[in-house]
Amino acid sequence: MDISVVVPLFNEVESLSELTSWIERVMNVNNYSYEVILIDDGSTDGSWELIEKLSHQNPCIKGIKFRRNYGKSAGLYCGFAAAEGDVVITMDADLQDSPEEIPELYNMISVEKYDLVSGWKKKRYDPFLSKNLPSKFYNWTARRMTGIKIHDFNCGLKAYRKQVIKSIEVYGDMHRYIPVLAKWAGFKRIGEKVVQHQERKFGTTKFGMERFIRGPLDLLSVIFISKFSKRPMHLFGVLGTLMFLLGLAAAVWEGAQKLMLSLQNQRAPRITESPYFYLALTAMIIGTQLFLAGFLAELNGRNSTDRNYYLIDKKTNI
Repeated sequence: MDISVVVPLFNEVESLSELTSWIERVMNVNNYSYEVILIDDGSTDGSWELIEKLSHQNPCIKGIKFRRNYGKSAGLYCGFAAAEGDVVITMDADLQDSPEEIPELYNMISVEKYDLVSGWKKKRYDPFLSKNLPSKFYNWTARRMTGIKIHDFNCGLKAYRKQVIKSIEVYGDMHRYIPVLAKWAGFKRIGEKVVQHQERKFGTTKFGMERFIRGPLDLLSVIFISKFSKRPMHLFGVLGTLMFLLGLAAAVWEGAQKLMLSLQNQRAPRITESPYFYLALTAMIIGTQLFLAGFLAELNGRNSTDRNYYLIDKKTNI
């Protein structure tokens, strides 16, 4: 199979018929063998009933229905697990991503040998203050912190070599930073393509103001997991040791100062009267706690068994 198109969706019944027809037309014109995997993330507007109808009309259309809403990362995780195409393309279901971009994205993976190609919506139709400006800031921060020179980490339109999506784990809200996960999994050929961004025809955005908080927190999480998931003691142990040694040095200095004054027969104030004593004590306690946190993290080793467990209600054509 040439291409798997993975589309997570939530309450997009108005756009699904047009989207799948558009994808089918592009695939037939280019003579691709393909599948479209629609992941219904607990919709309540009849999206699943339409997916079942579309799948009966076209066996290339497949569906997965969650019992409740889990989020975009969950949809991508299950879609990636089911995908069989040599090239996997993700897009949103709201018709703001154009299927006309598929052939060029496919060629960049299959011919130019990129591991991952991220879309860049250079011209956007979203509100500037509520969406565009925060997006520009997060993307700038992500570029600085990860070293990946792309402009739009969170663009839903991306293309992947099959090996990439089978080698990474997307959970929580990590869909924003899949290029970072791919890079740290060893896939270094990450490219970018300017793609057309279309105005939303139906419904409203499913992402609220909470993304302003989740975005930077997710970036910190993915960087920590990528660098220290296998060796958390390298972070917590080093920080804990430095804090403990700093506190110990301050305590020794306070003690030595009192001893010198005593040897010179001068009145030495009690150590507990100095604020530095409490700072030293606090530093040693924090250092010990950080060291123990690193030790416990090493023992835990990210062995959570239910991190990517989702209740799937129904499937069609899978």
